[in-house]
Amino acid sequence: MRGEILGIERRRLWRDEDKLEMVLSVGVGGATVTQVAQRHEVTRQQIYKWRHELKKKGLWSPDAGALFFPLDMPVAAAEAPPAIAVELRLRGGRSLHFDSAVEPVALTALIRAVEAA
Repeated sequence: MRGEILGIERRRLWRDEDKLEMVLSVGVGGATVTQVAQRHEVTRQQIYKWRHELKKKGLWSPDAGALFFPLDMPVAAAEAPPAIAVELRLRGGRSLHFDSAVEPVALTALIRAVEAA
C-alpha cells in the first residue's frame, strides 16, 4: 500500500469568545455563514455546530442577535415622517431609548459602545 502526504492537518483550538464572535458576525453587513466561515478558514458546518454548542452553554441565543433591515417608506418630499420613541433591548438586560429619527450610523456606533461597556 502506498500513501502520499498532502500536507499537515491543522487543528486549532478556539476559545468560546472567538466562536461567539464568529457566530455573531453572521448577518452583520449582510455576511452569510459561508462568508464568515471562509473568512476564518473554517467550514460552514463548524459555524452551525458552534451555534448549537454555545446555545447549550447559554452563551448564545438566536434572539440575542437582532438584525436591522432597511425600510423605505414613501413620503412626500416636503414631509418628514413623524418621529416615534423606540426601545431596543440589548444583551445583559441593557436597553436603549432613542428617537426613530436617529441616523443609522450614529445608532450603530451607540449600540457598539453600550455593548462594549
